Amino acid sequence: MKFFKKLGAANLLMLILCAAIILVAEYLFLSGDQMHGLFIGLWAPTLLGVMIYLKLIQDGSE
Repeated sequence: MKFFKKLGAANLLMLILCAAIILVAEYLFLSGDQMHGLFIGLWAPTLLGVMIYLKLIQDGSE
């Protein structure tokens, strides 16, 4: 519980969104729609990169 409080609501929401994107991408890839699965699967690392970038900006301003 302490970890989630430290993480913050916005970051937790983004991580849940990334997990959901990965699950959808795996479903699409394994169901035969491989190109759409790969395309959607690339969204998760992009969102994680944005999260890291925003965290770096926030830490730099303090």
